[in-house]
Amino acid sequence: MVAATERRTAEERREEILDAALSEFAQHGFSGASTDAIAREVGISQPYLFRLFGTKKGLYLASTERCFADTLETFRAASEGLAGEEALEAIGKAYKEMISGDPSRLQAQMQAYAACDDPDVRAVVQGGFGRLVELVESKGIVAEHLTRFFAFGMLINVMTSMGLYDSREPWARRLVEGCLKGT
Repeated sequence: MVAATERRTAEERREEILDAALSEFAQHGFSGASTDAIAREVGISQPYLFRLFGTKKGLYLASTERCFADTLETFRAASEGLAGEEALEAIGKAYKEMISGDPSRLQAQMQAYAACDDPDVRAVVQGGFGRLVELVESKGIVAEHLTRFFAFGMLINVMTSMGLYDSREPWARRLVEGCLKGT
């Protein structure tokens, strides 16, 4: 007897596909990712995947938008009811937990930054990053602190991507110690 598969709405399937796509694109980038692997991961056909997203690029753009939207929601939830430095500390802590808890989020962001030579990708990344900046600004953060906060965040992204938190290299330890002290 064949087990019946659970029917899902197109929106539920879309969310499953975006989860699988985020992981695939994070690991392999746009060019190296396989839409066949994404479809297999979710248990659908490639034609259905393309019916929902149009093209591989359409899926990549939706996945990138989702990644930035998830980061925005993390920022928003962490800073709810907070302002100023207190909001920045809460956002920074939540972001560090997010990227260490699910490395594919950071990998997907890094792949997206690297793919910004494509104007469509650049527009999605600029829009997503811009919403992060606007949220932080809404917490009463002035330009100088805003720039420092995002610069520090990008350094953390790079250090995490290189695995420096576990490195025994003296230069890496100094850099990590400086970041942990917030300097």
